[in-house]
Amino acid sequence: MHKITRATLALNGLSRCFITEKHLCVVKIASRGLACAEHGNSSGKSEVYDVIISGGGMVGSAMACSLALDPNLVGRKILLLEAGNKKVMDKVADTYSTRVSSISQGSATLLSGIGAWEHITNMRCKPYKKMQVWDACSDALITFDKENLQEEMAYIVENDIVVAALTKQLDSLSDNVQVKYRSKVVKYMWPMPHQAADSIPWVRVMLANGETLQTKLLIGADGPNSMVRRELGIPTVKWNYDQSAVVAVLHLSEPTENNVAWQRFLPTGPIAMLPLSDTESSLVWSTSHRLAEELLELDEESFVDAINSAFWSNENQSELIETAGSLFRSALSAIMPSAGSPRQLPPSVAGIGPKTRVMFPLGMGHASEYIRHRVALIGDAAHRVHPLAGQGANLGFGDVACLTQLLSQAAFTGKDLGAIQHLLEYETDRQRHNLPMMAAIDLMKRLYSTNAAPAVLLRTFGLQATNMLPALKEQIMAFASK
Repeated sequence: MHKITRATLALNGLSRCFITEKHLCVVKIASRGLACAEHGNSSGKSEVYDVIISGGGMVGSAMACSLALDPNLVGRKILLLEAGNKKVMDKVADTYSTRVSSISQGSATLLSGIGAWEHITNMRCKPYKKMQVWDACSDALITFDKENLQEEMAYIVENDIVVAALTKQLDSLSDNVQVKYRSKVVKYMWPMPHQAADSIPWVRVMLANGETLQTKLLIGADGPNSMVRRELGIPTVKWNYDQSAVVAVLHLSEPTENNVAWQRFLPTGPIAMLPLSDTESSLVWSTSHRLAEELLELDEESFVDAINSAFWSNENQSELIETAGSLFRSALSAIMPSAGSPRQLPPSVAGIGPKTRVMFPLGMGHASEYIRHRVALIGDAAHRVHPLAGQGANLGFGDVACLTQLLSQAAFTGKDLGAIQHLLEYETDRQRHNLPMMAAIDLMKRLYSTNAAPAVLLRTFGLQATNMLPALKEQIMAFASK
């Protein structure tokens, strides 16, 4: 029953984003507004903003910078609310953080356009030119690279550095955007879609310090446990994977160019090694809760041995799968002799950074709606994915680029920024991108979470065939970098 409900909700969300008929759109607009309507007395004056962004993490701060720099939004009152302290980084730490993101070329272009990328490169980031993904239960592998290693595929950047760079850029945009740190929201009050005598005209935001703000558009960037989404009553399709991710900073056995991102699918979950420098990499090991706890309890030497074994051991392979895979690979090579790519061996690990081993639970979630009357959700507030594809931050930055463009067009044509008509365009555009991406990530996670022979054969043939088709791999990379 649980699976049926989940599938139904997911399909409802998917189908809604493809509906464009005008008469259905009118019904949708009316129902969206009424669903979040709340009467209230608007007595008592409070400052009215054009846009308030709730949440100053990577995606929320990028949204604030993006709106502040848009020429069509000059003169608009924009406010970023962040419950935590201001993230200032005068000097980059000697040690690396365990929380990192893979920043795609599309996200790097966005960050460059809003002036943050220069700050990031001045601090610290590591480009990689190739990605190798392979199966622990067979010899199947796939590699991704751009222009025969002439271009960077993506960049590994610590989350703290991204936030610090965006904070620095926000400081330079103080004439265009206001930021309130240590500002905890305690309540939201929602407007009626059509003004009535006793209705609240704008979204009202009540802070813990007693201050009340009003805004024509509220953007919820407040993470996977979004208060904005929860108070709006937007249904969310979500489930836990019964997995945890163990992360750590790894010291490599010897210096290397270290420009490859490595990922191996084990029966218990994927393990990834992402480059941080010529001598250090970041570990993201997704596995069962029990094994994750055991890995945390191991001494350093045993933990390092477990990592090297996870990347190098062939204990999960069988002769049947190996023979079938070899025959299939030979047949593909006969048809396409110049296609495919050679296997590389990952670097060995010699040690780990002190106190860098931590674990956190994994799950997936998707809001059935990204928008309501005068409200839009972005980033993890709208969608949360498994880290195996490294797309979490990139999906959020894609939301920023899309919403900025639509709000800029609305401002240029003199439309109300909070009107649901153009917010619906944002929802449709992003769901058309995010839902297929999330479905593909979820399918990969489930397909590789078993060592049953039929499933192993299926993914072996699929991986080998895809690896022999450069055009298909380019399409995959292009879609992932949006």
